[in-house]
Amino acid sequence: MAKKNKFYVVWQGRMPGVYSDWAQCKTQVDGFQGAKYKSYTSKQLAQAAYDAGYDLAPLKSKDKSMQKSSNPTKPIPVSYALCVDAACSGNPGRMEYRGVELQSGKEIFHMAYRQGTNNIGEFLAIVHGLAFIQKNGLKYIELYSDSKIAMNWIKLKKCKTKLESNANTETLYEHIQRAEKWLENNEWSIAIKKWDTENWGEIPADFGRK
Repeated sequence: MAKKNKFYVVWQGRMPGVYSDWAQCKTQVDGFQGAKYKSYTSKQLAQAAYDAGYDLAPLKSKDKSMQKSSNPTKPIPVSYALCVDAACSGNPGRMEYRGVELQSGKEIFHMAYRQGTNNIGEFLAIVHGLAFIQKNGLKYIELYSDSKIAMNWIKLKKCKTKLESNANTETLYEHIQRAEKWLENNEWSIAIKKWDTENWGEIPADFGRK
């Protein structure tokens, strides 16, 4: 089956507009603080979303005729929240993660490693976020991640990776052990929630490598 084309709306970027491929969209938003963009399955939907503006644009990217679920679209979060995400060039490969404030799009922290996996990065990002919030007395009331696996590892207080421990992952494993120890010795009240990518678009901490 042929892959369907997507259209990308950039409301806030170097040059806002509607773009017909990801490479063009990425040029406008990659590294742009507070970028606001989303993909749609047709040019008509994308143009309508762009004309409506970011706050009033449809949250779902699919045409209504393609929807099988009867569940209503969920509203995007408006709370004072922190979002985290990871990216990996290969699996394993060079890995990085970061935390971004939901409302402002401001990057709060960023870490990179010579070798890792996406799941490890997602796990460390959540723990880093929790520790950062606690250490700095921040008032975030929610922390969002788009990784079910990492969220489950947080519940277990254990990074269940099978990544080989070697010279390239020595620092990474030191940080994994530090994160697991932090989870064992600390409590947190902030809610860790799953980011609803289908309804809300990519998580704000996403690295935009699609």
